[in-house]
Amino acid sequence: MLAPPFSDAYIVHPVKRTALLKLALGSLLLCSCASEGGSKAGTGTAVNLSGNNYRVVRAGVSGTSCGFYLLGFIPISPATYAGAKSALLKRAGMSIIGRSIAIANQTEDRSNLYLIAFSIPRITLTGDIVEFNAPSSQTVGAYAGQ
Repeated sequence: MLAPPFSDAYIVHPVKRTALLKLALGSLLLCSCASEGGSKAGTGTAVNLSGNNYRVVRAGVSGTSCGFYLLGFIPISPATYAGAKSALLKRAGMSIIGRSIAIANQTEDRSNLYLIAFSIPRITLTGDIVEFNAPSSQTVGAYAGQ
């Protein structure tokens, strides 16, 4: 025999209701979203790449920084922009001390590998290494308003 609708068979016991509520709230706390918003600040340096004042030293150099997040949201070792830039310059295989170089045509790629117990974020920077030539006397005079 089936129970009629709205009978006592469909009423959840208060102890079970509390346990279900705790389980639902616990599950909600374990689920999360994250964002790495914000703006990237520049150096405030203006350069002109339209003339013959530079040369490409290395083209298409890339550097990667990987991190590790436990359970997908507890950072053990975050992937950093500085780490990727350092790897890019190291991979270029040249000393930058005392040289006027810059990274031109730079792109930044971010990716994440999500697994059950952890995630691996990755930042990859790719760009061309350019070196600026010493300005000629004509160029210096033109910028100085002479």
